[in-house]
Amino acid sequence: MTSFTTVQTAAMQRALRAAASPDAPPGPNPRVGCVILSPDGDILAEGHHRGAGTAHAEVDALANLAATGTSARGASVLVTLEPCNHQGRTGPCVQALLDAGVAEVIYAQDDPTDQAGGGAAALEAAGVRVRRGLCAQEAARLNRPWLLAVTRGRPMVTWKLATTLDGRIAAADGTSQWITPVAARHDAHRLRRQCDAIMVGTGTVLADDPALTVRDEAGQPAPAHLQPLRVVVGARSLPPTARVLADDHCLLLPDHDPRAVLAALAEREIRHVLLEGGPTLATAFLRAGLVDRVVAYTAPALLGAGAAALADFGAATITDALRLSHPRVEVLGAGDELAVRLCGDLEADDVPTAHTHTEESH
Repeated sequence: MTSFTTVQTAAMQRALRAAASPDAPPGPNPRVGCVILSPDGDILAEGHHRGAGTAHAEVDALANLAATGTSARGASVLVTLEPCNHQGRTGPCVQALLDAGVAEVIYAQDDPTDQAGGGAAALEAAGVRVRRGLCAQEAARLNRPWLLAVTRGRPMVTWKLATTLDGRIAAADGTSQWITPVAARHDAHRLRRQCDAIMVGTGTVLADDPALTVRDEAGQPAPAHLQPLRVVVGARSLPPTARVLADDHCLLLPDHDPRAVLAALAEREIRHVLLEGGPTLATAFLRAGLVDRVVAYTAPALLGAGAAALADFGAATITDALRLSHPRVEVLGAGDELAVRLCGDLEADDVPTAHTHTEESH
């Protein structure tokens, strides 16, 4: 067992910030960042992964270092995920690190996949010092959708809802725009940006005709490659003028079984689904135990009638209530434009996180 220095901790935190860079679109791969330190602890270069088919974080950092004319021989590499040891769309990071002559690799969390895991053992066998567990929990939080998806074989599901104080998502006459103020809507678009797919039922499309796109605070759509897949669940026909059908980046799934829906999305390598449907779809996913995270926006308003956010999902008594773990509350906006954002997990015990201790290989 050993501890890490403040310099190494700061470098790993910098790698985590690089991993969270907004130029990396959601997709099948994890978010990974890398920082290279000299033997004296100076930052030589950093890099991050920008999505499937692009250079992995270690290779990106090595390329950025090479561009300066500096060698990585004898350097320490800090990376947020165990270096991969397989040939995919790009080469194995382990071999790139060995070719560069690095002396040490420190990583935050193990790669749980059979395909890419095992990089640490390969590095150790080649004589590279390997340590693991630095900023492990932070790395696990960053990649929770990916971790859940690759270990459970289905996408992570985040249910997003916007309600009044009394839990209404629409008035008695069916009107629902806008329950929450502009600050909450802007935040919801940032949430959409983090997901691979946005899912609603046919009832929501027929009632509201949503576009289901990511837009900035000026209302302008994000570039096409950053737009999540639009998923509509249900057997009812949609009018050809429906905005979700504006292009071919839309998937219609007539199957009402939540597990079948997620299986179809897993086949497309969807890792994180944002469930924005009405009470019917949300209730079905909750009944099936397939909601992993809840993000609720609450406006300081009362309706007293109208559609509720949720139907009966089987909680017959207070002890059956589904309670969020690690809930977090944030106030958005101010004055008459105020809303509250509550986020928490419906977390199962089999979701991997990461090492919670530091470990030195021998």
